[in-house]
Parts: sequence; C-alpha cells; structure tokens
Amino acid sequence: MLGTSLLGRLRRRDPGDAILRRAARLTLVASVVFYGCRYGAGSSTLATYGLFGTIAAGSFAQLPGPAPQRARILVLSLPAVWALITVGSLLAWSTWAAAGGMLVVGFVVAFAGVGNPRLVGLASAFQLFYILASFPPYQPGTLPERLGGVTLAIVLLAAAEVLLWPDPVPISYRQRLAEAADGVAAFLDAVAQGWTAPHAAASGRDPRRERAYDVVAAIELGRIPPAWAPTAAGAQDRSLRICAAALREVLTEADRLAADTPPEPIPDLKAARLLRAGAETTRAAGRSLTPGAPPVDPADLDAAVGRAEAAYPGGAGDVRDAPDVPRWCRDATALALADQVRVFAIGCRVATGARLDGVDASSGLFEYARRSPWTLYLWQFRSHLAPRSAHLHSSLRLAVALAIARVAAGVLELTHGFWVLLATLTVLRTSAADTRTALRPAVLGTIAGALLSGGVMLVVDEPIVYAIVLPITLMLAFGVGRLLGPVWQQALFTLLLTVVFAQLSPEGWRLAEARLVDVLLGALIGVLAGVAMWPRGADHDLRHNATRYLAANADAVEQSVQAVLGAAPPPEGAIDRVRRRMVLIDSSYCQYHSERHDPHRQQVNWDAVLSAGHHVVPGAESLLRRNPPGCLAGWPEAAALLRESAGQLHSAYGALADEVAHGRTPSRAPVSTTCVDQLDRIRPLLGEVDASAVRHLVEVDRWLAGLADSLARIHPTSDSARRP
Repeated sequence: MLGTSLLGRLRRRDPGDAILRRAARLTLVASVVFYGCRYGAGSSTLATYGLFGTIAAGSFAQLPGPAPQRARILVLSLPAVWALITVGSLLAWSTWAAAGGMLVVGFVVAFAGVGNPRLVGLASAFQLFYILASFPPYQPGTLPERLGGVTLAIVLLAAAEVLLWPDPVPISYRQRLAEAADGVAAFLDAVAQGWTAPHAAASGRDPRRERAYDVVAAIELGRIPPAWAPTAAGAQDRSLRICAAALREVLTEADRLAADTPPEPIPDLKAARLLRAGAETTRAAGRSLTPGAPPVDPADLDAAVGRAEAAYPGGAGDVRDAPDVPRWCRDATALALADQVRVFAIGCRVATGARLDGVDASSGLFEYARRSPWTLYLWQFRSHLAPRSAHLHSSLRLAVALAIARVAAGVLELTHGFWVLLATLTVLRTSAADTRTALRPAVLGTIAGALLSGGVMLVVDEPIVYAIVLPITLMLAFGVGRLLGPVWQQALFTLLLTVVFAQLSPEGWRLAEARLVDVLLGALIGVLAGVAMWPRGADHDLRHNATRYLAANADAVEQSVQAVLGAAPPPEGAIDRVRRRMVLIDSSYCQYHSERHDPHRQQVNWDAVLSAGHHVVPGAESLLRRNPPGCLAGWPEAAALLRESAGQLHSAYGALADEVAHGRTPSRAPVSTTCVDQLDRIRPLLGEVDASAVRHLVEVDRWLAGLADSLARIHPTSDSARRP
C-alpha cells in the first residue's frame, strides 16, 4: 500500500512521465559511460568526466525545443565544452589562476545568455565543466582522456534524446500565436457584422469576443515556459514578441469599435470592409506561422486601407453638423487597427524567415530584420552593459561568488573542493529571497544524505556493491528525488556522489563528512553573495527600467503631438530612445518571472504596463504617416485641445512611473473612448475649417484617447485576470 501510494503521488506530479523519461535516459547513458570507462577501459579520468559530462548536460542543462533540437544543441556545444575543460585544466596549477579564470568564465558564460535567454540553461553545465577541470591534480597530460570522456557522454546523450522515449512536443509559441490570430480574426468579423447588420449580432457578450481574450491571454510571456518563450535577441524571436504586442492592440481596437456599433446598419461602410480585410490578413498571417505554409501577403489589406483612406473627407466646408464626423472617428479607429494588423503580418513574415522588400521595412519597427544575427547580438550585449541591467548584476554576482568559492576551496585544500562551487551554484539565485529559499533544502538535504551515506559506508566496504546500485541511485536522484522535492533531491544526489566516489577513490565514511563540510561552505558563500550584491534581484531593476521607459514614452507622445501642430520636427530621436529602453525592460521582465515574489505584497501588472508602452511606437509611426508634421498648424483651438490632452497624458505616464517605482498600481477611473464622446469634445471647435483638418484632429485625438484608455486599464495583479 505504501508503494502504491508513493507511485500515485509521483504520477500526479509528473502526469506525462516527462521527468521519469528524462531520468531513465540519463541513467542509461551515465551507466553505460561509467561502466565502460571505469571497468572496460580501466580509466578513472575517463569515467569521472564521462559521468559528470552526462550529469551536467543531462540534468543541469535545461534545453529548449523538441528532442531533435535539444540533441543538435548538445552536439553543437561540444567546441565550447572542449575549450572550457582545456582552460580549466591549464589553470589548475594555481589556486589564484584557477580563481581568476573562474571569475572570467563565470561572467562570460552567464552574460552570454543576454543574446538568447533560452540558452541560459546551458550556463550551469558550462560552468560545471570548467569547475571540474580547474581543480587538482594538475595533469595536462590527461587532457585527451578528459575531452574523450565528455565527448562520449554528450554524443550518447544526444542520441538518447532522439531515440529513447522522446518527450511529447508541447504547444509551441508559434502555435499559440496562430490560435490567437484565428480568435482575433473571428472577433473582427463579428464587429464588422455588427456594423453592417446589427440585428444579426448575437445578444449579450459575443462568445467570439470571450474566445479572443482567452487566446490572446495565452500568448503572454509570463504564461510560457522559459525554454519556449521567444526571448532571444535574434530577428525571429524579436518579431514574435512584436507580433504578440500587435495582436493585443488589434484586440483592444476591435473592442473599442464594438462599443461604437452604429444604431442602424450601414451596408457600404468602408471601415467594415477594412475590418473584414484585416480579419482575413490576421487569419492568413497566423496560418503562415505553420511550418511549410507560404508567407502572408498584406496586399489585400493595403488595398482596403487605400480605399478607406480615399473615403476620408477632403476640401473645405462647414462641418459643424456634418453627420460624417462619427464615421470619421470609426474610420480612424479602423485604420489604426489595420496598421496593427499590418505590423502583425510583417512580423509573421520576419518570424518565418521571408525576405522584406522596401515597403515592408518602411517602418523603423522592423529595421533590425535587415541586420545580421551577430549585429543584433552585439546590440543586445551593448544595451546590457549598463548600471541598471539585471543580467549584468546577476552575471557579476555569480562570477564573484564562484571565484570566492574557488579561492576558499584551494586555500583550505579541500579534497573535493569542486563540491563547494557546486553548492554555491545550486544555492545562489538572482535575488536574496530566492537564495534564502534555496538554502534550506540544500542544507537539510545534504545533512540527511551525508548521514545516510556515512551509515552505508560504515556497513558496506565492497566496491562491487556500489557498482551494482549505481543505476538505482541515478534514477532516484534525477527522477524520484526531483518529483519529491528539493530536500529529497539534494539528499539523494549526495547519496549518488557517495556511490560514485566509492568506486573511484574509496575514502570510507569520511567522504560523507567531506561532502557535508563542502556543501555548507559553498552554501554560506552563496548566501553572503546573494545578500551583499544586488539582493533585490530583477524586481528593483525592472522598476527602475520601467520608470525610464514610461518617461520616454511620455516624451515621444508629447513630441508627436507637437510635430502635427507644426511646433517641432518629427520625434525620431524620442522614438529611438523608447526602442533602446525597451531592450532593458524586456530583459528585466523575463528575469523577473523566474524569481520568487512575496505573495502578500501587491504586485505590479507588468504585462499591462509593458503593453501601455508598446502601443506608443507603432502608433506614433502610423499616426505621423497619415498626419504629416504641421497638418494642424494654424488651428489654435485644435492646438489648445491637443496640448491639453497630451499634457494630461504626460502626467498620467509620470504618475504611473511613480506608482511602479513604489510597487503599486491602483485602479484608475475608466476613460471613455467612444466616438460619440470624442465628437462631443471636438464639436465646439468645428467651424469654417478645412474638412481634412478635421480628419487630422479626429485621428490625433482618437490616438491620445486610446493611449489614455491603455493606462486606465492597468490594475494590480489580483485584478489582472479580469477581462475588460
């Protein structure tokens, strides 16, 4: 009954048996490599590096993607592994040389994740390869055996990933994005139907609207496993992030249009036809993300945009009571929506590797698509060499802690000093709170494992027994232990190390004692480093970067308004500043989601905060393309209204930045953005003015109202699950 209960508990924690399958692959490969090298080839060096190569690449490395992709990453990582082992072996002659190398290697390996955060999972494995090689004995002549053992382990592990019980492929981000595109497209069709035939619309809340919000919520980065989230600096991942932001804006604009449904059907409404074209383009762009599908062509959308723009008024005349003004407002919103659909479509082209022509790259939003991957990574690295970069802080913290641990292990002449660094690597996290959380299971598990290991070694003194139970301890440490929790995992891992070293260099029960002392020392160093160096983790950096990001957005909005009024040049510098600051806040945001947060403290709804900022850049570019600088010059009443609105919006961004800096985002009063209310705002200004100027006023005022609405939709995290 006890066994059945334990088995049921394990299956509940691992419903797809993914952890147990991975543990079985690792156990099989590790056993084959260790037995073959230790007893077949008779080499302890081959066995040591083969076994720890399997453990490092199979357990400590968290690789993204399906099995073939993980196997390819493992094989391609071999040159880096060889370099790290070579450097570590050559620096092992001196404690200080090895510690200096640890400082450099620790920082470079950790900071390299800036270019592709999904490959951060390789960082711990890479550091372990250097750590293992950098300890005595100093034997450069054994370098071929060391490299051979690691190579054998990684090649066999890569083959096992593909051939032995491969994991089922989870839903990819592209699949989620394609499903979200289909849901949003269905809602666009529903809005267009409501405009042209209101009696045909479903009563109450349209289920297509509900589904659209559900599928768009599923593409938030916070809901995606880190290994599958598009967080790299490369063109394809950047385009996927832009696609997600654009799709959220399409849904928001569609919701505004749904609220502006005319009381009577308008069969020939140009905006309705534009919505239908946007729905088809959105649906086609989503389908293009499927492997083998043709890239989307936004030509039909561009044609619909042209027809909608041609329907705009021109010439002069008295429009005080013109019935077309509400329609202009809906047309302006539909055109803003079409611009976001086009951003989504072009982003999908970039994500699928399609080439961009001059028209596709007309927006600076996709200028990066013309750059080489190395240039993009270089930009990412340079952006993070900043005092407020969360990645820079965490990389420096880890490198310093590992270097101190290496010095301590060398000065104290610990027999198994690499256990000190392994403990530091295990305990140290990006924030002091996470480090304290990891400390308790590491210490308790090690104590329990040391007591158990010491007792076993006092009773059993035959190496053959340890050779027989090695596969069992491997499965327990990396399968059962991981399912039962951190304390069990640490205890069983300690038992595994005892079983391994009892076959390599028998030391009796003192091996368990050495393990306990080394882990306690490494844990102490990790805790001190976590408390002394940037203890607040990414949370503090994220708040600071968000404050500067929101301030840059406020400046870009204000300068855009000044440009259309003819009082300032186009805000190219302000928009570029927003893009640069977007890099840092995106990185801090990704790291923030990997940290532990106080459940009793009100959390900022970061998804909504970032969405409020993402709305500015593409919106400003589209606005200035249809409303050129100076288009409202010479209309003082309109200038006064827009400056007042821009000033209020600037203050709202500043207030939000202050709230974010202090960790609170209180609820705000809703902002009405319906065309009826907007018409009431501008009606007193309408007189003997050019009709095209009214169109520009409607569009600019509508854009500012949309930005204000985005800010008003930001609520604390506890309320973030509610859809508007």
